[in-house]
Amino acid sequence: MKLLIDNALSPYVAQQLRVAGHDVAHVRERGLQAAADEQIMELAVSEARVVVSADTDFGALLAGSGASAPSLLLLRGPIARRPQEQVHVVSDVLGTYGPDLLRGAVVVVTDAGTRVRPLPIRSR
Repeated sequence: MKLLIDNALSPYVAQQLRVAGHDVAHVRERGLQAAADEQIMELAVSEARVVVSADTDFGALLAGSGASAPSLLLLRGPIARRPQEQVHVVSDVLGTYGPDLLRGAVVVVTDAGTRVRPLPIRSR
């Protein structure tokens, strides 16, 4: 699975996930550290990458657009502040929820658990 790590997460996360064998790009490596979220999402779609972030704006963009891509792995709460923990959590989520992300989903990970919402997000 191909991942695009957002600027809200350290380049360390991308580096360590690469060492673990994942195809990972960080927005800073692409010169997009100051890019709008929409531009990051366009890159993720064009390269078929899952966006990994701690920024809830990506979920709002997906919900507002009704888009079916890109998938989003969103880290929330205290885990979103510790790069070593982020690497571990992302690896675990890919192992467990990889099929959901490949089909198109928003996977939200908090200290309390994990929620999966298929894309496109439809208003209730």
